[in-house]
Amino acid sequence: MKRFFSLLALVVSLLLPALPAWAQVDLVVSVLDNATRKPVVGLPVQLDNAAIGLSTQQPTDAQGKVRFRGLSTAGSYAVSTTVTQRFQAVREAGLTLRANSSPSVTLVLPLVSNQTLEGVTVRAPNNATTINTQSAEVASQLSARELREIPIEARDITRALYRLPNVTLATGFFSEAPNVSINGANGLYTNYLIDGLDNNENFLGGQRFAIPVGFAQNVNVLTNNFSTEFGNSANGIVNVTTKSGSNDLKAEVFYLTRPGPGIDGKTDFAQRDLSGNQVKSGFQRQQFGFGVGGALVKDKTFFYLNAEQTFDFKDNVLTSPELGVNATVRGQNRFTYLSGKLDQRWTERLRSSLRANVGIVNIERQGGGLDGGVAFPSTGNQQDRNSLNIATQNVYVGRNFTAETDVQYARFRWNYARAANPDSPDVTVNAPAGQPVAVLGHPGYLFDSHQSTWQAQQKFTLLKGRHTFKGGFGIISTAHLLFGGGNPNGSYSVQLTQGQLDALRARNLGAGLSITDIPAGVRVNNYSVELRPASFGTTQDLYNVYVEDLVAVTDRLNVTLGLRYDYDNLSKGGADHGDRNNIAPRANFNLQLSERSALRGGYGLFYDKILYTVYSDALQQNTTSADYKTQLRELVRVGALPAGTNVDRITFDGNLSGNVAGVAYLNGPSAASLQGQRAGVPSFERRILNPDGYRNPYSHQSTLGYQYQVSSKTLFYVDAMYNRSYDLFRLRNVNAVSEYAQNDPDNVVVRTPEQADATRPVPIRADGSAVINGQPVTGVARNVVMTESAGRSRYMAASFNLQKDAAEDKLGYRVSYTLSNLKNDTEDVNFRAADANNYGPEFANSINDRTHVINAIGSYYPIRSLRFTLAALLQSGQPVNRVTGAYLVPGTTNVFTNDLNGDGSSFSTAYLGNADRFPGESRNSDRLPWARTFDVGAQYTLPFGQKTSRLELTADVFNVLNTQNLSGYANNATQSNQIQTGPPSAGIVRRNASAPRQFQFGLRYAL
Repeated sequence: MKRFFSLLALVVSLLLPALPAWAQVDLVVSVLDNATRKPVVGLPVQLDNAAIGLSTQQPTDAQGKVRFRGLSTAGSYAVSTTVTQRFQAVREAGLTLRANSSPSVTLVLPLVSNQTLEGVTVRAPNNATTINTQSAEVASQLSARELREIPIEARDITRALYRLPNVTLATGFFSEAPNVSINGANGLYTNYLIDGLDNNENFLGGQRFAIPVGFAQNVNVLTNNFSTEFGNSANGIVNVTTKSGSNDLKAEVFYLTRPGPGIDGKTDFAQRDLSGNQVKSGFQRQQFGFGVGGALVKDKTFFYLNAEQTFDFKDNVLTSPELGVNATVRGQNRFTYLSGKLDQRWTERLRSSLRANVGIVNIERQGGGLDGGVAFPSTGNQQDRNSLNIATQNVYVGRNFTAETDVQYARFRWNYARAANPDSPDVTVNAPAGQPVAVLGHPGYLFDSHQSTWQAQQKFTLLKGRHTFKGGFGIISTAHLLFGGGNPNGSYSVQLTQGQLDALRARNLGAGLSITDIPAGVRVNNYSVELRPASFGTTQDLYNVYVEDLVAVTDRLNVTLGLRYDYDNLSKGGADHGDRNNIAPRANFNLQLSERSALRGGYGLFYDKILYTVYSDALQQNTTSADYKTQLRELVRVGALPAGTNVDRITFDGNLSGNVAGVAYLNGPSAASLQGQRAGVPSFERRILNPDGYRNPYSHQSTLGYQYQVSSKTLFYVDAMYNRSYDLFRLRNVNAVSEYAQNDPDNVVVRTPEQADATRPVPIRADGSAVINGQPVTGVARNVVMTESAGRSRYMAASFNLQKDAAEDKLGYRVSYTLSNLKNDTEDVNFRAADANNYGPEFANSINDRTHVINAIGSYYPIRSLRFTLAALLQSGQPVNRVTGAYLVPGTTNVFTNDLNGDGSSFSTAYLGNADRFPGESRNSDRLPWARTFDVGAQYTLPFGQKTSRLELTADVFNVLNTQNLSGYANNATQSNQIQTGPPSAGIVRRNASAPRQFQFGLRYAL
């Protein structure tokens, strides 16, 4: 496969010298007679784009339509007609296009009168305020101008997306989780594209390269009923159209600063940086960059370059009273984004493009903690998220067909903890009383993911009478390699004597304390080392083929019928073959009721890809030890695993730590000498590959919508959506304890772990071993977990939208209201039922469910050079999961637990927070209060130098009212207010809040 892709890339580079992104775009122009409102047949329509030197003409067909195919997204277009004996001329200009789209324009021709004019010019409205007369696609977009006007933190596009209908800020389950939720679904499943090509981090999800505002011409979000051309997501698509150069030289240089706490509002809660990690004291941001585009050869070769650099500065506090240390530890995050694009017009029919994106992201963990901690700088590390995209797209426009050939190579490295001391062991230093006083050396674990991705796709469009046929096929192949597990250099837990502690404190080493400063004779309580210090992984191949026919039944009615097929080789799991039946039909219609209104609707089946983490976790937390295989065979015998399960196919030598007590400090044995422990070490939890394989999650989506063109600048539309999803991922414990429901808060009887372990299919003894076939077996797992495809969800929504383009007016706005409900019985790939495997009670409101979302953006221009923008977001509260408090353990007088069913999985601080629920309360049975956020922005423009040059001064204030929102903002569920202890009558304990009032100032010079 690698040889095939290498050869394909070589052929493309030789035959079509690489040059950037002309993603396939068609523009449909309808021409009507103003008097009869009927189509005008055989009239020449002119299309011009002076920015790239394009000028072409086509006559209208029998339906009065012209389809201009294979257009570039560079520059802006004008469509026009000439004066005839019957009609006056009409021209509409200012049309900008987005990648992989088919926008429509209607020209209404006035009759020639006694006062015949040379021509009538009609300004084209903003594309976002024009009705869609072609398809039933439910989508919304933000143009480059709107992205500049909306107050956006740090020019991060994702922080503008939740201004669009059906898009909200997501609650994730780890700090770096993607922050965009479409239709309430988990953000991991959103599919990100650049110019129609893959831009996904393929381990967990989210963007591979985070495109900044400066390189985006348009960002489009497809939420429902999109074309069969798009796949690998049952959720939604975020497609960014990048900027291109033109005949006119355009450039910008900017500087942006967030001064930080000195002028921000005050809060007791931590905020979040651009990566999603918490920050508090001393946080400030400095950002700068440039963009420039123009022509290398007029009308032929165009370029665009963009570079942006961001520095986040943050302080942690290092506090160890026992060692006399109280210091501020300064840290820094760095975000570097470099992009370049080259567009080439070889002939009037053949165009090519080459795009490159490089992202270098370093998130520092400098030691200390937000409010104090004992992690010394020697244990400092950085999280790296480095990305590369190199893509070539080539479009050929024939007489009645269009062909597009795309090839992309991408890399992504996610090194979650690049140690400042990579060859060091990690040491936890404890005081005589047992409390930690210092954490030193290596961070103690590895997670270093490498991804190499090849993508190739071929697309065709064929015009045949009333039919527009689309078809294509493609593959995305990602080679995964993961270095994971514990510290291969060893991990020590040591305990100082009082004399050793006093002597160490007297040395007054401060923040410079290291592992070599700890006395050599210190007592070692425990030593562990990673037994598998090696990488592992596999290659995920996503194949697809699709065909679609858009039939112009009449000049007002379009019907689209399509079929798509996807295959994901990871679906094989531990079975002998993968999920081969992912056939997805899609059908929709668009009926133009009048020149100003249209009705649209449709149905589609949409499949998700398999997140690689599902497969990787099953490898990493697995083992091939004889004892573990014995346990699995016993699970097959008792019916907990399917009959015929191939145990060898579902196991793998994953990560495992060996443990030794009583070793000398810094002289622990090597991993090689402890390999024998793999066979007999009992585990709390291990994973297996699913012996039945994995089914790709899928969604039935139905939509019905109405659009009304209020005026040339104003659009109203409403869409109703109903989605039913199945085969969603969740965890099943095949050695789970029996169910132990708690429904009466006044009569709670805790089941002890010993009682619970006795109810497992393979019972577990107190020492972690099991008796199988009458023989004790030590190397077993208390919990044997696999991912299953069995979850479901239901989403219902109605979205009402009103948009007005400011154009030459003083006021422009975008207002949307979404009424929705999302219920599911799984939130994430690592979601598990609270009680055994009983998923029935889990079907409830999703963690990302919002009932009401009101979004309003308005820009006012009192004079040409001054702009004020208000962006308001009002959301009803997010669901709250009510978990149990501490109850007395039977047979004790002062031992309490929140693990009511005794399964050992009641962990409220883990990624998913699957604590036992408060008795009598269902999942997510309560709600947080409404969230209300108002952001304001101002811009003043000064003419500068040349006629087109200008200097822009901007000021943005986020959360201008300094509202302390407990709901509705991007956060990690385990650090949010969405987990509360006790019944609803216990109220809300404030554990976190949205950011307070924040200021951002900018200076931009544009040419």
